[in-house]
Amino acid sequence: MKTALILGVSGQDGAYLAKLLLDKGYAVFGGSRDAQVTPFHNLSQLGIRDQVTLESVSLNDFRSVLQILHKVQPDEVYNLAGQSSVGLSFSLPAETLESIAFGALNLLEAIRFNGKAIKLYNAGSSECFGDTQGEAANESTPFRPRSPYAVAKAAAFWEVANYREAYNLFACSGILFNHESPLRPERFVTRKVIAAACRLAAGSSEILRLGDLSISRDWGWAPEYVNAMWLMLQQKTAEDYVIATGHTSRLEDFVEAAFTHAGLDWRKHVQIDTGLARPNELKNSRASPIKAHTQLGWSATCIMPAVVRMMIDHEMRAITRQTDV
Repeated sequence: MKTALILGVSGQDGAYLAKLLLDKGYAVFGGSRDAQVTPFHNLSQLGIRDQVTLESVSLNDFRSVLQILHKVQPDEVYNLAGQSSVGLSFSLPAETLESIAFGALNLLEAIRFNGKAIKLYNAGSSECFGDTQGEAANESTPFRPRSPYAVAKAAAFWEVANYREAYNLFACSGILFNHESPLRPERFVTRKVIAAACRLAAGSSEILRLGDLSISRDWGWAPEYVNAMWLMLQQKTAEDYVIATGHTSRLEDFVEAAFTHAGLDWRKHVQIDTGLARPNELKNSRASPIKAHTQLGWSATCIMPAVVRMMIDHEMRAITRQTDV
């Protein structure tokens, strides 16, 4: 039986990854800053809360990271921790950099000090690419980060690459494009749209306020993306991969698909609020996941319209259960 340590297990990706690894027969440990008070709602929602051994760990504390590696003795470590909101990073730039870049550095150093053959997956981000002038980004595309979050993710990416080359660690980064699910918190615009559409369909009279609807993103289905993370650590050599669907849609298309599936005309319920636009907003995001397909055998099967339908259906069922209670 392999042992996996998931740092950031309380989030969307952490929960789906924990379920995947449990299904594969792993012993799964989950790290959180304070495991005694963190509610782990996502793990509970997937029905696996009691199957994951939860431990307290702070990636900003080198001693804490050393201790968790010594205690768990993992074969694989998945680093999904850190501040995860692009928008919030403009308000908390120092905390974002520290939690992502400094946290990744502590983890790499601890694995090096540990001396055992631990495989590391690090969560990268498509935000690192910035504006690619309409070109589809691949593993060779230069980084031009346009937010504090993207800067932090870019720093962590190069830390991983440096330790892989300098110390021969099995360490790699997945450069994931946007991936959604019902486990997304409502501070993410996709879940905000889904939740509002479902409340409106159930009789709410609210107005949904959104920023720039012309931005384009490559939206995939999160449960598929965690399988790509696992596949990356099953290879003979550690390499970085772009993980995406290869299909880009405008936010307006996402909104229209959500409201249409909920039986509504979005134009009657949405108001544009320019104050919601981020500083230095990334307008277009395009991906070329060819390497993942050819080397990992991984391809996304769910693109934006299917993702929207699944999220709407899940949200509607949740509203129905609440109404029944």
